[in-house]
Amino acid sequence: MTKDIKKKLQEWAATYHCADFIQNDPVQFPHRYTLKQDIEISGLLTAIMSFGNRRQILKKADELHACMGASPYQYVLSRRWEKDFPVKERRSFYRMLSYADFHSYFERLHTAYSGYDSLEDALLVYPGKPMEKLCRFLEVSYKSPQKKLNMFLRWMIRRGPEVDFGIWDSFDCRELIIPLDTHVCRVARLLELTETETFSLKNAQRITAALAEVFPDDPCFGDFALFGYGVNNK
Repeated sequence: MTKDIKKKLQEWAATYHCADFIQNDPVQFPHRYTLKQDIEISGLLTAIMSFGNRRQILKKADELHACMGASPYQYVLSRRWEKDFPVKERRSFYRMLSYADFHSYFERLHTAYSGYDSLEDALLVYPGKPMEKLCRFLEVSYKSPQKKLNMFLRWMIRRGPEVDFGIWDSFDCRELIIPLDTHVCRVARLLELTETETFSLKNAQRITAALAEVFPDDPCFGDFALFGYGVNNK
């Protein structure tokens, strides 16, 4: 990697890693809360919904949070979601995510919080790195890039108070994998951090490893450079 590319990444990361980033980003929803469990629940469900049109994401995420009210944690424990998101309701809540899908997510979260103080603690029983643990908890493949889940993990683990929360002390941000999306792929390819724009776990790991050359203690700080520059320079 050339000095010029390293300098660009450092400058772009510094530019886009700011509180202004929150205003039009789904991360605004967990920022409504201060209690760890509220942040975890809001963050996970918001991240799972974070695909497609940005305006629609924010609209439906706001609708979900209206259901959960002042405390997503109390909402999960109260089981009010059983009425709001019936287990047999296959109607779409957001795109291909049905009411039944959200019932399943709430059921998993209820089980986690019934046995553990936090989602962080619940994930510690699973083997592997953070992404593998979360994928095992949700019973999804950890062999795919899992952009939405890696974004959630960045929110929870990175200590960047401008955007991310850093409330999970059990994990190391050096174990994070960059959330791979169109903007990240395009800019990474442009900077020759990768040779392909393929949406694969291998490519996400390759880009993360390249960013670690610039930000060795916090590779996903580079996510702000690639995503921020990509969104603002289409």
